[in-house]
Amino acid sequence: MPDSGIILTIALLFFCGFVSGYLMHRSDFCMAGAFRDLFLFRSGMMLKALLILVAAAAVLFELEYLAGWVTLPFPIFKAPTLFGLMGGVLFGFGMVLSGGCVVGVLYKSGSGSRPALTALLGLIVGSGLYAEVHQIITPWLRRTELTTHVTLSQLTGISSFWWVLTLALGVLFLARRWWRTDRMEERTFSAQGYIQPWKTALLLALLVALGAASSGVPFGVTTSYLKFAATVEKLLLPQHFSTLSLFNTQPLVYLLPLSQERLTGGAGPAWDAFAVLQYPLIAGIILGAVWSSAWLKEWSWRGHFPLSQVVTVFSGGIIMAFGSRIADGCNIWHIWGGVPIFAIQSLLFVFGLFPGAWLGSLVIKQVILGREGA
Repeated sequence: MPDSGIILTIALLFFCGFVSGYLMHRSDFCMAGAFRDLFLFRSGMMLKALLILVAAAAVLFELEYLAGWVTLPFPIFKAPTLFGLMGGVLFGFGMVLSGGCVVGVLYKSGSGSRPALTALLGLIVGSGLYAEVHQIITPWLRRTELTTHVTLSQLTGISSFWWVLTLALGVLFLARRWWRTDRMEERTFSAQGYIQPWKTALLLALLVALGAASSGVPFGVTTSYLKFAATVEKLLLPQHFSTLSLFNTQPLVYLLPLSQERLTGGAGPAWDAFAVLQYPLIAGIILGAVWSSAWLKEWSWRGHFPLSQVVTVFSGGIIMAFGSRIADGCNIWHIWGGVPIFAIQSLLFVFGLFPGAWLGSLVIKQVILGREGA
């Protein structure tokens, strides 16, 4: 029988996922849109909300650290490599093509979006394809390591408190200006149950902090996509599956905070640390969006789109999967978890997102919008 601490962790992560899915659906909180809209529509509304989330999470993580509830930097975060930047470029490109990030496709699938489900399938397929080249890429990852320090605090010797205080005061100053100039809220939405993105950002920061206090790490989902791919491959191609080192090792050794039980984890299909940390979160996000859309009577199996868009969205999912694997994490892992603690790899990842999203926006303009206007 599972340890009571594991059961409590699963329950708390499911709760965090459920509320997150509900909130993201109600506010259309889309991180792909945050970067895409900046280049396609010159709109920074969602990017502002994302900045508020990061600053709020930074404050909460620091308070949890000072209280002794979490260890900073979080376990699993690694030293920075140039592949963090490259992964960000790939992820940003794929994220815009697919119309959603690794959690965006979850809550949108939960509300009945066929394009989002297509992107989700692309993420799983892309994760499986990455396993085929993992052994080739791994030596290059190690050669591009920039420093052994994980965070800016470790690199500079400046306490994380001062980094967090600087970020929090800066964002507070900007938020005050946005509010006074009426640029804080989205005025075009008056739909029933709509939640302003900045409010969702603050609530998501609270949920991420709750998840970190209960599990010891911030939110993450992409290793589960690897595990889904591994499960299918083991079922259909068991002999080939046994030759893939990524699926047959458990490199993570992890002490679960609520139970102090030592768990191991890897990309294989086993129920392990990654399954405990990510499966409840994924299930919660999907079901939270299902609940929200059903409550508003908006749930529908929708999204009829031409073959060219199917290919674009599916390809975007594959590219996102490769980006997250070579950067050691996805956008929520790095933006919601790594940037608030000033993890260098996460900062490199975010720097890469901007040119990647810009390239993706160019493709969307020419391939999708261009054809619609023809």
